[in-house]
Parts: sequence; C-alpha cells; structure tokens
Amino acid sequence: MSLERETFMSDRGPDPAGPYPHAKRVGDFLFISGMGPRKRGQKEIPGVKLDENGEVESYDFEIQCRAVFENIKNILEDAGSSWENIVDVTAFLTDIRADFQTFNKVYGEYLADVKPTRTTVEVSRLPTPIAVELKVVATME
Repeated sequence: MSLERETFMSDRGPDPAGPYPHAKRVGDFLFISGMGPRKRGQKEIPGVKLDENGEVESYDFEIQCRAVFENIKNILEDAGSSWENIVDVTAFLTDIRADFQTFNKVYGEYLADVKPTRTTVEVSRLPTPIAVELKVVATME
C-alpha cells in the first residue's frame, strides 16, 4: 500500500535547527517535527535569557510554552489542518520537577477541549537552549 506523502515548510514556523521540514503529511495524518519556542528569523528565544557565553541564565517557562503552542498552531494551519485535529502530543521538558505544573496549566488552556493523547518526558538537553519541545500528530480532516 502506498500512501500519499507531502512535506510542508511554514512561512510562520521557526527556522529548523537541522535538515528537516516543519511537517509531513502521510495519508490522512500530519506529523509535526519537534517544535520549540523560537520565532522565524529571530535569534532570541522567547522567555530565555542567555549570559555572555550563550548559556541559559534564566528562563520563563510559561512564555516558552505559549510560543511553542503558537508555532504548532501556525504550522497546522499552514499545512491545511487545524488545532482541533491534534490526536497525539509528545512533550519534552528539561526540568520536569520545576516545570511540569506550569506545563499542565498552559497545556490545559490550549488543549483541554481537544483531549489528544499525551506523553511527557524529561530530557537532559534539547538541541537549542530551550526548556520545552513538542512533537505533534494531527489528522488532515
């Protein structure tokens, strides 16, 4: 069985940190690459303060979360899907003990009505100096 495939790059999505697209449609599903809070064309990361060596000095986790959700929303729309079509979310947090409660609060504001399945894991580091990244699967309905 051969499923139709299409790759998407959003004009509103952040510049990828590597050689990958923002999303890929396979059949009726849209797979969004791991997204952080960065904004297209900006070096500064929303909610992150770096020291002179480029190390994280402090961060506002809630600002990062909201920026990530906005990136996901924009990519969904640009690929022809929508927020309501999200079926699964994988969340990567760099400090689950400190940030899990805030993540749940913000996640609930954005996705309580959609009710996708979710996995949340702590990772020691993400490719850029961010504290949260989401991997999302949605339908194309």
